[in-house]
Amino acid sequence: MLAVNGTVAGDALKLAGDANLAGKVIIDATNPSKDKPPVNGVLEFYTDYNQSLMERLQKQLPKARFVKAFNSVGYSLMVDPKLKGGKPTMFICGNDEAARKTVTQILDQFGWETADMGKAEAARAIEPLAILWCIPGFLNNDWEHAFKMLRP
Repeated sequence: MLAVNGTVAGDALKLAGDANLAGKVIIDATNPSKDKPPVNGVLEFYTDYNQSLMERLQKQLPKARFVKAFNSVGYSLMVDPKLKGGKPTMFICGNDEAARKTVTQILDQFGWETADMGKAEAARAIEPLAILWCIPGFLNNDWEHAFKMLRP
């Protein structure tokens, strides 16, 4: 699990060592938030819509098996989330299909519904969910919520 400030994620991975992480599934919970306060509850990212932080990290460690998950929920709901609307949805993505299946199994055990969005490019859409998730927290000190994908 990579759960550090996004600005130091690359450095943290360097410290862990390429050889130590090769072939390992890494659940990437990082966000590319700038080190500055939100404006009206809205965080600013240092990435753009054409490349996610996870894509950068995957490029840095091509032999690691990154899966984006848990970047838009607080620690108190990561395991056994109890919400009125039922199981929340965790959006995931990553280039390695087997790694995504492994993370899906973990999410099942933790009480989540998984929405697999495919390859790493989907992190360009998943990471900004953290901006939306944080607004009620910053504006109302309400951090006990999660997203839900509804289907017919």
